[in-house]
Amino acid sequence: MKFNQEKFEILRKVGKKPSYSQRELATELNISVGKINYILNELKKKGLVKISNFKKNKNKTNYFYLLTPKGIANKSKLTLKFMKLKMQEYDELKKEINE
Repeated sequence: MKFNQEKFEILRKVGKKPSYSQRELATELNISVGKINYILNELKKKGLVKISNFKKNKNKTNYFYLLTPKGIANKSKLTLKFMKLKMQEYDELKKEINE
């Protein structure tokens, strides 16, 4: 699995707050709303996120994003890859500074 920063960040955000709106995610991650929508639908197709709307809410455009067990496992793998990438960057910067 290739590391994808945007998918990783979306999984992190909805894991912490399932009631995020796509507009809120777009603003926080500096990604267009259209791209957020596309990524969320891809995550849904892969079985990583379950999307449902608030049944009793009059505004049916509010959605709830739940990480599935597969999504939680995927987020964990992406977290490890993210940490490895950051450690590599740190080691490279440290090496440059020492030279």
